[in-house]
Amino acid sequence: MNDFKTGDNSFCSLCTHGCNKTTDKLNTYDYMADLPDNTLVSDIVEVQFKAPRKGYFHNSNRIPLEKGDVVAVEASPGHDIGTVTMTGRLVALQIKKANLKPDVELKRIYRKVKPADMEKYHEAKAKEHATMIESRQIALDLGLKMKIGDVEYQGDGSKAIFYYIADERVDFRQLIKVLAERFRVRIEMKQIGARQEAGRIGGIGPCGRELCCCTWMTGFSSVSTSAARFQDLSLNPQKLAGQCAKLKCCLNYEADQYVEALKRLPSKEIKLYTIDNEYYFFRADILKMEVTYSTDKHILANETVISARRAFEVINLNQQGIKPERLSNEGEEESTHSLDLLEQDNISRFDKNKKKKHGKGGDNRPKNQQGKKNNPPQAQNKQGQNQPNRPNQPNPSNKPNKPNRPNNPNKPNNSNKPGKPNKPNNPNQPKDGGGQNNNRQPKGKE
Repeated sequence: MNDFKTGDNSFCSLCTHGCNKTTDKLNTYDYMADLPDNTLVSDIVEVQFKAPRKGYFHNSNRIPLEKGDVVAVEASPGHDIGTVTMTGRLVALQIKKANLKPDVELKRIYRKVKPADMEKYHEAKAKEHATMIESRQIALDLGLKMKIGDVEYQGDGSKAIFYYIADERVDFRQLIKVLAERFRVRIEMKQIGARQEAGRIGGIGPCGRELCCCTWMTGFSSVSTSAARFQDLSLNPQKLAGQCAKLKCCLNYEADQYVEALKRLPSKEIKLYTIDNEYYFFRADILKMEVTYSTDKHILANETVISARRAFEVINLNQQGIKPERLSNEGEEESTHSLDLLEQDNISRFDKNKKKKHGKGGDNRPKNQQGKKNNPPQAQNKQGQNQPNRPNQPNPSNKPNKPNRPNNPNKPNNSNKPGKPNKPNNPNQPKDGGGQNNNRQPKGKE
């Protein structure tokens, strides 16, 4: 009843202690966890609290501990509650990785937690969110230019750690007095960066997966725009920035591979000469090992895409004083089509071109001179569809057609239609535009 564990020890079928995920962070795989004497080699244990805070403690009482055990450890003041994440030989390597000095005195582990300890722990954790919201309002009322990103209570509820972000130096002495008087606990302030805040809050990255800083990353290395230049990425801050508004950490993942691949491409400063033109380096597709050359040094003109091998061949020919007729090989065709450099920023680049559909939805009938579509010669009703003759009703085909329609052999001639006959043209009558006789005198002058 007194043993408390976190995580699932059946997470991995190969081991029960090495790779179970006991906290929010993906812990280091302990490949020596199944050795029988692993826990007896070292009495130092790695304990993790609210992610990503970790600490190292002495197991001076030689308590049999395994990965996932919840323990009560020494704190100042009182005690804190955390989860064992590593024991044995690899703890010494983790201490070295954390850059802890060997002469630092480590605190000790008291015991495995009891039900009374867990009750206090859950009561303290339930107040963290409400405390963070209220402390933000207090800092705003004091006029401090800072943002409180997270609050962590100690396991026994006697101390609270406030994590804040600030661009400038902040004098929070008055804030500490107000917070201590309001929450009746010991206050500790810790400044963190934007990356640490994103790791604590969590979220989904543009890749569709959970942020690396809240799953497996424990340290943050500096990221510069040179990593984007090596990978030939667009220097757009909106695309290169992550959830923390800083450059994405994943820009460093493949930067080394791109740097090695760039060594197999020709230099940007080398110009290529042919009989007709002089070509300048414009851009390179590192993964395809293709280089794009332009006849203008500043803009893309007469674009020509060739392979890196062909580029080196032309360079060797130019060094020998030979100018080839064309950049590409004789059996290859030069790619001289122009590309839109801003095409990747167009939000409609994924939309397919909508073509007009002919057939059911379209009408391909020719138009007459007035711009109206000619009707087919078949007899049609008012709705424009052929219908069979109904009994006791006259056949619509016997009706006279309207003028200006083509003749139908099944219909009577348009000339038989009753109406006013057309007046014959008089050759002796002059054309005055109005159809009136010019010999007629106006009224009042007779």
